Amino acid sequence: MQLYNKLSAKERVELIEKAGKDRLTLSFYQYAKIANPQEFRDHLFVVWDQLDVLGRIYVAAEGINAQLSLPADRFNAFKSHLDTIDFLKGIRLNIAVEQDNMSFLKLKVKVRSKIVADGLNDETFDVTNKGVHVGANDFNALIEDENTVLVDMRNHYESEIGHFKNAITPDVDTFRESLDIIEDDLKDHKEDKNLVMYCTGGIRCEKASAYFKHKGFKNVYQLEGGIIEYTRQVKEQNIENKFIGKNFVFDERRAEKISDDVIAQCHQCGKPADVHTNCANDACHLLFIQCDDCKQEMNNCCSVTCKEIHALPYEEQKALRKGQGNSNDIFKKGRADHLPYKKDLRNIFEVLKPNKQ
Repeated sequence: MQLYNKLSAKERVELIEKAGKDRLTLSFYQYAKIANPQEFRDHLFVVWDQLDVLGRIYVAAEGINAQLSLPADRFNAFKSHLDTIDFLKGIRLNIAVEQDNMSFLKLKVKVRSKIVADGLNDETFDVTNKGVHVGANDFNALIEDENTVLVDMRNHYESEIGHFKNAITPDVDTFRESLDIIEDDLKDHKEDKNLVMYCTGGIRCEKASAYFKHKGFKNVYQLEGGIIEYTRQVKEQNIENKFIGKNFVFDERRAEKISDDVIAQCHQCGKPADVHTNCANDACHLLFIQCDDCKQEMNNCCSVTCKEIHALPYEEQKALRKGQGNSNDIFKKGRADHLPYKKDLRNIFEVLKPNKQ
């Protein structure tokens, strides 16, 4: 029985093009106690592989976190399968704002210790004591309240290209880093401020809201369904959109346009730009923002050195990488010192200036 993906990305592209079907990109998550994550993982792979589901799915004893795509004409069959699983019956599915048939090219269902790497010991607090979930309309009203502190729970490279107006955007590379920073910087306002949080689809806020309530914050709120669901409600209910720029997504699309604003800049020349790319040098793959002019001039590379290496015959590139291991830049997100134009970070204390108190 096949329990793992066996096709390359190139082979999958050919199959998708040959099928000629529109695909839906969607995501969902659910915290639930799963007795045997490996068995559950294998079951999902077998069923979803038959439905031509592609994506990145994490399963753990604490639940499931799924980002995937599937043929649009198999959506009902997929939803019917979810409804056969008790803790997934009737679950909200976040449909992507912008669709792309190539958003995912492999089906990866992995067992992890956690569905989000939060670095928390869940035994030390009640993870079910979450913050108040609010929809788009109530969220808009709440963030206009002068007693509200609005915090982006995503990483710096996500918020750099798009965020809500007046949001605090912590300068962090990982979700786990933001938790202690936010608690420390807002420790004097645990009772007199509304702590309102948002993320891409809601999963990071789900755990963070319970954590901050455990830490003594009295008024904790989270955007229901994250930016994705907010955008859907804005469009369907004709609500004012308070998100500016793009929503970063973790698939081949890289981002969804929420507004026409371009709030970021090319990391190489400083021109307005908000398109992330990975350095074309296989030994680097640094994720950074690059405008079209720099893309052409630098051959999709982040530095002159990478450009020179990328121009070498492939076998020479392989020889240079042999025995060297991966460059640390592979794991960085726009942090390399040779990128002169990186985001202008907002200080978390700006929200506590006199005009906001």
